[in-house]
Parts: sequence; structure tokens; C-alpha cells
Amino acid sequence: MTPQDMRQIFPDTMLEIGVKDENLVVLVGDIGHFGLQPFAQSCPGRYYNVGILEPTMVSMAAGMSSVGLHPVVHTIAPFLIERSFEQIKLDFCYQNLGGNLVSAGSAFEYSTLGGSHHTYGDIALINSLPGTEIIYPASPVELNALFKQTYSNDRLTYMRMTRKPHGVVFSDDQVILGKGILVREGSDVTLVATGPQLRTAMDSVSILESIGLSAEILYYPTLKPFDEELVVSSASKTKAIVCIEEHAKYGGLSDYVLHAVFGIEGIKFDAINLPDKFLRSYGTYQEHCENLGFTAENLVNKVKLTITVGSDSERVPINYLQQNKA
Repeated sequence: MTPQDMRQIFPDTMLEIGVKDENLVVLVGDIGHFGLQPFAQSCPGRYYNVGILEPTMVSMAAGMSSVGLHPVVHTIAPFLIERSFEQIKLDFCYQNLGGNLVSAGSAFEYSTLGGSHHTYGDIALINSLPGTEIIYPASPVELNALFKQTYSNDRLTYMRMTRKPHGVVFSDDQVILGKGILVREGSDVTLVATGPQLRTAMDSVSILESIGLSAEILYYPTLKPFDEELVVSSASKTKAIVCIEEHAKYGGLSDYVLHAVFGIEGIKFDAINLPDKFLRSYGTYQEHCENLGFTAENLVNKVKLTITVGSDSERVPINYLQQNKA
């Protein structure tokens, strides 16, 4: 398996754990059949295609959890989280039951299928439920490691699974539930990324260096519990933060970061999020990224508008310097 192979790592992980733990049960909403056949054949009686009955599937999984099984519920993100939210809230969370919700096609990854297959606030919804965990792996190592750390811990865990890997290779010991990762040290600005947008943050480094700016990059494969200590330490040094995430403005990474750094004197903040509207175009994923500003060039512009340069006695915004260069 290559570091980019996100499509295969989920069924491979289910098989790896399923042959060892007879309490692992997988329920799908009419997706992923081919990849999960090795699990179905090796773990008879523990694979169910419930069909396009997502609320029913969630309730079934909660019942399985109540008798000591470790259910994994897998389907497309809006159908799993938004359509089934009441069942998640009442059947799992109200009953204090553990389980695993594993979505596919986060944010606008099903770009050609329109708004019905997009989800912009799924993290915010799960974030609102007490006792939940939220993980957002964007490399095979993260998915495998975080699933193993959470699947049987008696908490409801939402895995926002992407098929757009960021391409940065981490080791198993770097991926720890509840911990962010310091990907790159810097001194002028802190870039905080989650999901596939770590790649955009990494791509911005050389552009920022060309204008004399050093970026520190933090990456969060876990959003809940959130590693406040890491971002506070970085922000206290750089005094400037720009977040980038494929999620709505509220209830996701940016909110976590703002709550963490609130009170740090002189802190400056900005973010690239999904806009407050439905995405009605039917382009490719990359075209959506470009149209929505998930590009290295836009991230650099955000940094320019956010941070200041010069000595402490003559700090002026970079954009002001550029506008008044003449």
C-alpha cells in the first residue's frame, strides 16, 4: 500500500482488527462492498449491508453496542451524520454507548453530485454531543492508528474519512488521539491545518519564504479532544495564526483554535473555511478547492493580511507596505 492509498486502508484495517476481535461488526449503507468483501468472508455474521436506511443503521449499531459489540457504521457523510443525527444523539449519546461512525466523502469530495452529497457542518454537529470524539485522518497511517486507538474505548467516535490524502508521511508514534502534530517549525506565523488541507499549508511554505516569512505548521488529525497546548505554545511565539479547513466557519478547527488562544496578548487570527452557502457548481474536487480559496496562493494572501512586519516600534501590516510601496 502506498502512502496515498486512502481508499483501501479502511477495509484493510477492518480486516486486520476483525480477525483478532470477534466483537467488531461493520454496517454499511450500500457502499464499500467490494473493498469489504475480505472482511465479510473472514468474519462471517459480522458484516451487514443495511441499504439506504441510515437512521435505522445507526439504531441497529446502538443496539449492538448495548450488548458489548464494537459497531462500525459506514456511509456517505451527509447521510450518516445529518440524516441520522437524532438517532446518533438519542440512541448512542443519551444512552452513553460507544461506537464508530466512519463517513466517506467529507465536505465537497463528492463534488460532481451536488449539495445533497456535500456536508459542511458535520464536525460541528458531532461536536455538540457530549462524550464524543472526532478524528479526521488524511493519510493511511493516521486512519489505521487512530481507529485502533478508539474503536473499543466505549465512546462514540466520528471518523471523517477523506480520500484526498495530504501526502505527508507520519510514523505510528506521531499519531496519538488528542494530540496535534508539529510538522514544521517557524517563527513568523502559525498555519493550522486539518484533513487534506495540510498539503496546501505545506505548499505555501516556499512562497512565504520567498517574501521573508517563516511558517510554523501544526496539523490536527484529532479535533475532539483538542490539543490546546500545542497551538497555545506556537501562537505565543508567532502571535499570528491562519487556519485552513474544509468545514463551515463555526464548530470546527477554527473555533477550537480561537478558544485555545483567547487571551494571548497581541494575537492575530484569520482562517480559510467553507463559505456560508451551498456549493451549486458540479466541478471536480480540485476545481472546488480553487474556487473556494483552498490554494497556497490564497493562504499566503491571508498570511499577508494577518501578520505584521518590522520592529516592535514600527509594526505595520504587510498589505499596507505593498499598497504604499511606491
